[in-house]
Amino acid sequence: MAKTAEIAKTKNHREPLFHVVKRDDMPTWKAWIVRAITIVVSFFIVGLLCMMVGGKGFGETYSIMFSGVFGRLFEGRTTMLWKYLQEIAILLCLALALTPAFKMKFWNCGAEGQALMGGLASMICMIELGNKLPYPVLIAVIAITSIIAGAIWGVIPALFKAWFNTNETLFTLMMNYIATQIIAYYVYIKGGGSNVINPVEYGNFPSVGSNDYFVNIMIVAFITVAMYVYLKYSKQGYEISVVGESQNTARYIGINVKKVIIRTMIISGAVCGVTGMLLVAGKDHSINVNSVGGQGFTAILMSWLGQFNPFIMVVMTAIVVFLRIGVAKVADTAFLNSSFSEIMVGIVILMLVGCEFFINYSVKFKHKKEGNV
Repeated sequence: MAKTAEIAKTKNHREPLFHVVKRDDMPTWKAWIVRAITIVVSFFIVGLLCMMVGGKGFGETYSIMFSGVFGRLFEGRTTMLWKYLQEIAILLCLALALTPAFKMKFWNCGAEGQALMGGLASMICMIELGNKLPYPVLIAVIAITSIIAGAIWGVIPALFKAWFNTNETLFTLMMNYIATQIIAYYVYIKGGGSNVINPVEYGNFPSVGSNDYFVNIMIVAFITVAMYVYLKYSKQGYEISVVGESQNTARYIGINVKKVIIRTMIISGAVCGVTGMLLVAGKDHSINVNSVGGQGFTAILMSWLGQFNPFIMVVMTAIVVFLRIGVAKVADTAFLNSSFSEIMVGIVILMLVGCEFFINYSVKFKHKKEGNV
């Protein structure tokens, strides 16, 4: 009877229609071919959707996108190109800030708040000390305070994670909310009850020639190289990798895991603070709750899609920023809401995430056994 019941139970048990299996490591060259094809296909789909919505031809649609990003570059006018590089620099800097934490498997979702606090420190220095300190000293004070403010906002969740094993994702998201409310209060006080602070003339980064963003771009270029060297060749970068692979292994070989967590989040928060400084002192010359504009969350995807490699992240951010600016231009010519641009960027990111999934996993479907009816 027991055997009969077991056979009946086996017959009634249905095999899943499909299951996901981890692939053997795909050759690097093949993986990059798959990624390149995905990028080309996603650009084609975005162009097709823009053509359908905007009522323009395929070629004209892409012409509008390129003109929105690069302007009249071929006529020697580089203003739009520098703005494009500036937008890349801001998003890239946030992605670089998150990378050491993510490589350690510390899921820092607080780049938005850490950048806002760095920007707030810059704004306070510009308003309170702008006409009291020599310009070089003022710039140095702005840089130091922004780095410290971002580092403090980053190390708070790290301390709780290291000592009390709290959930860093929820903690850093909560810190974003607190930072936003602090900014809102400061803007309300300094803005005389309004939601904006008029641009401040003191403490702004200098222009190089006619280019207002050169300093920002050079700072991020330096951070990109420094982060690559730090993660790949330094002892601390090695410790981050080991802790990310296994904390138990790290402890076994003598690595102080708590120290690594705290140190890494100080670095992560500090670079976010630099981003806030670039936004306030190098771009907007003001601050509000939307100064970062949600880019802290986009940066999470840029870091992950870039394989935690700073140089690959440059390419990923360039693609995303190109689409965001270019599609916004198409939407503007078609009298569409600016949200259309974000939708198109979301489609491309979704396709890239799907691409990474199928590079690492395969889907096995159920096959009928021979003799089954």
